Amino acid sequence: MERTYIKDIAPGVCKISGYVENFRNKRTMAFIVVKDITGKLQVTVEKEKHPEMLEMLDKLTIHSVVTFEGEVVLSEYVKLGGKEMYPTAMKVESIAEALPIKDDSDIDVKMDYRWVDLRRDKNHLMLKMQTTLTAALREFLVNRDFIEIHTPKLIAAASESGSDVFEVKYFDTKAYLAQSPQFYKQMAMASGLDKIFETGPVFRAEKSYTNKHATEFTGFDLEFSYIESFDDVMKMEEELLTYALAKVKEKHGDEIKELFGMDLTVPTLPFPRMKLRDVYSELEERYGYTVPDELKGDLTTEAERMTKKLAEDKFGHEFLFITDYDAKERAFYHMRDENGVPQGYDLIWRGVEITTGAQREHRYDVLKAQAEEKGLAEDVKFYLEFFKYGCPPHGGFGLGIDRLTMLFLGLSIKEAEFLFRGPNRLTP
Repeated sequence: MERTYIKDIAPGVCKISGYVENFRNKRTMAFIVVKDITGKLQVTVEKEKHPEMLEMLDKLTIHSVVTFEGEVVLSEYVKLGGKEMYPTAMKVESIAEALPIKDDSDIDVKMDYRWVDLRRDKNHLMLKMQTTLTAALREFLVNRDFIEIHTPKLIAAASESGSDVFEVKYFDTKAYLAQSPQFYKQMAMASGLDKIFETGPVFRAEKSYTNKHATEFTGFDLEFSYIESFDDVMKMEEELLTYALAKVKEKHGDEIKELFGMDLTVPTLPFPRMKLRDVYSELEERYGYTVPDELKGDLTTEAERMTKKLAEDKFGHEFLFITDYDAKERAFYHMRDENGVPQGYDLIWRGVEITTGAQREHRYDVLKAQAEEKGLAEDVKFYLEFFKYGCPPHGGFGLGIDRLTMLFLGLSIKEAEFLFRGPNRLTP
């Protein structure tokens, strides 16, 4: 008999497998709640009818893995889905020792036993939601004729966007783990691929001990050609995110509300936009927040956090595009206007930056000069070659799937990744 997922169970004879979530071993009856990835079912064993199961029942523990075959019937007395199974066959696949963690264990202890922690309903939902999110992002772009590529994560250059990188031994030389697919996304534009995207690992060698930073995470990046300005990039992103959020809300909104207490709001279009200097003016005027003039070329951590309230109060919106950063705070490959202002933006969601996007500089001479200005000309020499033989105007952005998951569900980054990697975390 083939296994049936619990969500597909109907009255009749079937076979189920899963973990023992709850177990009551009475004198004449045993009640086992079996959980698989799709749901839970009560299994009721009448001991008098099945003496061959008694020894197995006496050894059974919470989180042991079991398989049952038997008849499923409807029952108004069973609160769990109104169904229960009366088994005719039982097999204990493995016995679980006492669990090393509880629901209220410290987060770092949970990380030590992440494979056990992931069994919780919340974590199953988190990964299902993440699957729906990534599929929706991909679907949106594929429907618009984007091509999916897979760029190398071992690179020869140590500098991309100013973030620190991991150095690795590569035969008789050095290589580095890519901190983004940025260079190769732009190579794709110079290859005439027109519109591309990628989902893959991203590495950042930064000793950040915050609830939103990780040394390895999953990036969702895209790049597309023949744009007229970075407004085209912002429009693409707001439409992409609105589409994906609607898909997640449709499929998981009720469960997310039940398990996480989070309401998912599908945003209205267009997303509000503000220049960085205007953000600081509003933060000062509305909330009395000030920073020294020398810090106003970038968004401070506290200002970033406060944009959540600003976006809500000023626009009634959860998202906010911020533009007009100082050139010294932006990557060398961002295009600049005639006044030297980078043609890019940050997108803030619920007070957390989720994207830096821009129109890229595609003119070889200008790009080379901007790399030299930041002292990177030699480090990015191979990258500059991409632009010598013609390249269309283009732009793009990247999203962190884990950070989006974190914001969707109100988690820390440690909880939002399948396996977290940080300055002090390399196992399991």
